[in-house]
Amino acid sequence: MIVVDILAGGLALAAVAYLVVALLRPERF
Repeated sequence: MIVVDILAGGLALAAVAYLVVALLRPERF
């Protein structure tokens, strides 16, 4: 299903973005 693929892709991008921010700005966590 296209909708499921879009949701999964969005979650993956959000997870990657969260990890990048956590690595670049550890003081926020």
